[in-house]
Parts: sequence; C-alpha cells; structure tokens
Amino acid sequence: MNRLVRGNDGREWVIRAHMEWRQPATADDFEHDAAANYTPGIMMAGVALALAGALLLSMPDRLVIPDFVPYGLLLVALFFPLRWVLRRPWTVVAETDGDAAGDHPSERWVGTVSGVFNIGGEVKRVAKSISQYDLPDFEGPLHPVE
Repeated sequence: MNRLVRGNDGREWVIRAHMEWRQPATADDFEHDAAANYTPGIMMAGVALALAGALLLSMPDRLVIPDFVPYGLLLVALFFPLRWVLRRPWTVVAETDGDAAGDHPSERWVGTVSGVFNIGGEVKRVAKSISQYDLPDFEGPLHPVE
C-alpha cells in the first residue's frame, strides 16, 4: 500500500504500509518470547488429526450426519488461522526527501498498526494530517526516526 501526499510546505511525502508476519520485538515482550521452535504446535496439530481420524473410523455405518455439521467443523477449524491473519501488525512509514530549496530537511516517521481493517483508516488519517499540518500527527502511531 503506497500513497503520495503533498504538504502545505511543498514537500512530497510517501506513505507506505506493509504487513509483518511476526510481531515486532519490543523491550516489553522480550521476556515472554520463549518459543524456540514450532514443535509444540506441530505436535498438537498431530494429536488433533489423530483424534479426528479415530472419531471417523469408529463411526457406525448407518449414522446420519446433518449437512450443517461439516460446515460448522470447518468454521471452528478456520477460526484461529483467520483471526491470526486479520490481526497481523502493519508497519507504516511516512517519509520525505525534503524540498528542492533545502528549507525543510528529509524526515522519516515509522509506526505499527494492528489489524487489516485498521490500516486503511490510519493511512488516511496520516495523509490528512500531512496535507493540513505538514507532518504526521504526534498523537498517532507514527514517531520520527533519525
């Protein structure tokens, strides 16, 4: 997602947003990031598949399953993966190279927004703030980077 915005001072800002596949590491969550690998998740998925297979093999032949049961099971199975995808953090970057006269220096602002439904509104707010006030809002998720 890229967007070009012109501020009142004549600078052109490029606002970019891209999805992060992992949570950004911060000092607050450093002690809680203890998962060294994916072995526990793979083992639990294997146990769940084994139990589902045992359930299917032990069903009687004349059992009538309503049509909505497979759809309900599919919905339960897809709930957490869909939730994971929809709540991914997005990194938003607003940067400018300055103006041609050299009156305003180049700047770079970076921040993180969680959720695929929140990112569009946040990019619009940043673009509106730049077009009105020549800078991203200090109260928003973006902060200046040296």
